[in-house]
Amino acid sequence: MGGAVRKSAAATREKLLASARQRFLRESYENVGLRDIAADVGVDVALVGRYFGSKEQLFTEVLRGGKADWLEPLAKADDLAEGLTALASEKHRSDSNEHLEGLLILLRSVSSPTAAPLVRAAFRDDVLEPLAKLLSGSDRDLRAGIAMGVIMGTTIVRSIMNVEALQCCDAGLFESKLAHILRCAIETPEGK
Repeated sequence: MGGAVRKSAAATREKLLASARQRFLRESYENVGLRDIAADVGVDVALVGRYFGSKEQLFTEVLRGGKADWLEPLAKADDLAEGLTALASEKHRSDSNEHLEGLLILLRSVSSPTAAPLVRAAFRDDVLEPLAKLLSGSDRDLRAGIAMGVIMGTTIVRSIMNVEALQCCDAGLFESKLAHILRCAIETPEGK
């Protein structure tokens, strides 16, 4: 019986997390209510507090869900710029929609006084710092930030703004130019 209860609790928790993700995807942080998330799943709002503690903790979990292994392919890549290009071009990615949704959640909530520090902390801890650790030499944090700025900007212009020139261009040309820009962004400064 105890195993069934744990499975049911885990399933309910996952449903709450999925509902929260969809809500934060569609609306800004301030406009998402815990009661709405609970209602989506058909549970009492107190259960949301029991599983996640607070709206801030739930939001943080939504932001950080599934981020642990995103750099794994890059750490093994012979050419980091090529690996980042594949990431940005969503090449060979079964989870590209999840990453695009994560970016949309960041963009929707970064202007919130409550959510902004959570967004910055998650981005720093889960994206910038792990990427910087893959780089050698000085100014690793700066170079990781520039690379992620290029990737995020490209993703926004290509996938969210639907700029036709980036959507309809030759994939090889797109990847070649992006890899060149990323190589410049991440290269070790001369003499350092």
